[in-house]
Amino acid sequence: MLELRRLRLLAEFARRGSIAATAAALGYTPSAVSQQLAALEREARVPLLDRTARSAELTDAGRRLAERAEEILGLVETAEAELSAQADAPSGRIVVTAFPTAAVAFAPALARSLGEHPGLTFVLRQTAPGAGVRQVQSGEVDIALIDDWTGKVPDQAPAALEFFHLRRDPLVLVVPEAHPMSDPDRRVDLERLREEPWMAAPPGEPSRQAVERLLDTVGGARPVPWEFEGLHTILSLVARGIGITAVPALALAAGDRGVAVRRIPECTLAREVYAVTRTASVCRPSVAVTLRAIYAAAREVQPTPPEG
Repeated sequence: MLELRRLRLLAEFARRGSIAATAAALGYTPSAVSQQLAALEREARVPLLDRTARSAELTDAGRRLAERAEEILGLVETAEAELSAQADAPSGRIVVTAFPTAAVAFAPALARSLGEHPGLTFVLRQTAPGAGVRQVQSGEVDIALIDDWTGKVPDQAPAALEFFHLRRDPLVLVVPEAHPMSDPDRRVDLERLREEPWMAAPPGEPSRQAVERLLDTVGGARPVPWEFEGLHTILSLVARGIGITAVPALALAAGDRGVAVRRIPECTLAREVYAVTRTASVCRPSVAVTLRAIYAAAREVQPTPPEG
């Protein structure tokens, strides 16, 4: 009999590609993962991993079993969800991961809404860009809040995942309160702002790429003199008059003081925000009530800067 916990390890190894990455994802030590996979090989009575001194990869039999493991784990989760759906009220532990600005923006509304369910333990974590979908797929978390600047993420995702569109999050201009462009009666003129000291995330970050694309529409700008990790760090520096920036509007949901926010005329740059969960989990009461709370939180947060 193949042990379900070991099948989950094998499926995770197939996704991650190494024992170290599998251990880090699931909170085990590499030696424990290696031992459990060796035990699974004994249960299966065929080699599942081709091991060398420095690496390991799946054999043909290992790949086939990993594919079946995904199917088996999905069926088990569906069965658990169907049984859970018979419960009168949501209960248990629900883990949500979110990109930083969504975590800050949605947390107050989620705490109020989910606090009405005493049997529910709610955990909200922040995650690195691109990690949310993988964490949902592996079962590390129940729901992920993700952002997509490409418009392609839902189409490229595994079929076992369900995407719920929450909102469109446009790029907006942020300047110090004392800046001339803070006046809502003045039209935003990006060409006049080209020589300003712009601040942005490091190269490669989606928000940095959006700023560069924005400035490319007016012939580009001088190299960004200040680079900082975290949009909230950038906004705090704008409030101190150090420079200007453009960020997704959701980043301003915390009500940053000392800044003025303007819509950018004719700017179509925006990201889409989604909640992602496993299809088999949607009917679980704890997941269903959390998804409703997330959707309501996304509607409640409405940063509305003046027109450009």
